[in-house]
Amino acid sequence: MAAIASLSFPALGQSDKISNFAPCRPLASVSASAICRRFSRHSLSFSRASTSSSRSIIHCMSSVTEDVPPVSETKSNFLKAYKRPIPSIYNTVLQELIVQQHLMRYKRTYRYDPVFALGFVTVYDQLMDGYPSDQDRDAIFKAYVEALNEDPKQYRIDAQKMEEWARSQTSASLVDFSSRDGEVEAILKDIAARAGSKEGFSYSRFFAVGLFRLLELASATDPTVLDKLCASLNINKKSVDRDLDVYRNLLSKLVQAKELLKEYVEREKKKQGERAAESQKANETISKCLGVDTLYYPSFLVERKY
Repeated sequence: MAAIASLSFPALGQSDKISNFAPCRPLASVSASAICRRFSRHSLSFSRASTSSSRSIIHCMSSVTEDVPPVSETKSNFLKAYKRPIPSIYNTVLQELIVQQHLMRYKRTYRYDPVFALGFVTVYDQLMDGYPSDQDRDAIFKAYVEALNEDPKQYRIDAQKMEEWARSQTSASLVDFSSRDGEVEAILKDIAARAGSKEGFSYSRFFAVGLFRLLELASATDPTVLDKLCASLNINKKSVDRDLDVYRNLLSKLVQAKELLKEYVEREKKKQGERAAESQKANETISKCLGVDTLYYPSFLVERKY
């Protein structure tokens, strides 16, 4: 994934591959709890409303007759699908996200679109960057999305499609999508039409992150490009700026928490190494006293020579 630092998102866990989280759970819990409180103060607006004629957009609207599961069921589905322990520095934020996304997912007017998918995938990958196992990270993603009764493969496919399209764009062509034909162009036109009607579109922070990711991949560094793109899509630029600031702050705090966790683990490893060295030295001393080369045998098993 391209560096998000150009968007003022701190890169998470670039080198802090942590192999053992068990002894440091209390420290992680404190840091993650502070992050979680930030989520509560800036409640995520994850609703998506629309009517769309574009075939490329997946309609995931909950029907009027569909039974809406409680939040506890969604969380339970996630925990059943992924049964391995998740370090609390990640798990606390994941649990908060899934609650907020559940509320969005089961709104009567909910609609899914690929820009939203790109935003969610971007946030997830930033959050889970540095996770000890790539395989576990993918399994958690699958369990998370399926717990919401959605398709994790579709999220990844749509996010990749949007990324590939953005890489082929310039600042000018990115903004001028309405004058061209194409699959992604049709998606953006549909969003613009729904947002302009003020009836068929519900803005969310994942959508804001998705827009910013498009700009990054198109190497659109001029700040005015975001203004123009928001105008073309009929999106409130102030809302986008505000929500990107919220995510920037959250990710920054997560970086700090991961650094503290990394330092804690390193200290514990150093202490373990020192204890092992002291134990080996004691065994060597005992062996010399016994006159027998029994470095790794306890003294009561050694036949003393008189």
